Amino acid sequence: MINPNDSTNAFIVFELAKTIYGIHSQFVQQMEMIEQITPVPNAPLFVEGVVFSRGQVIPAINLRVRFGFEKIPYDLRTRLIVIQCQNRTIGLIVDTAREFLRIPDNLIQVPPEEMAGMSGKYLSGIATLNDRIILILNVEELMISENSPVGVK
Repeated sequence: MINPNDSTNAFIVFELAKTIYGIHSQFVQQMEMIEQITPVPNAPLFVEGVVFSRGQVIPAINLRVRFGFEKIPYDLRTRLIVIQCQNRTIGLIVDTAREFLRIPDNLIQVPPEEMAGMSGKYLSGIATLNDRIILILNVEELMISENSPVGVK
């Protein structure tokens, strides 16, 4: 049980390639099932295209491809997590997302220096909660592609 005097942060927790990730809930606008994705010519490989969500056209980023994992077909558990940061809105395609957690700050550690390369830049922390390791994503880094920002204003 979490002590109400401890500082905690709320996270949306999702799974990608059998690994558990968390995004600060302050960045999450909504989660929804994958419906129609319209491909966009000459987009980076990790940009699946654009989706129409709640009156807004947003880019859909396949996090499996973004993180270098094998691309798999979508199924009924696949989710689009719509996030907003730095006046940009994007959709993150993940394997499954169904959990909201409060994680005490004292359970979140800074990623090891050995992870400071490409994979480490997407992480802001690593939490251990009930024998589970949760990789906390750095949303600001997700909004930037190698050459230019991803997202719409």
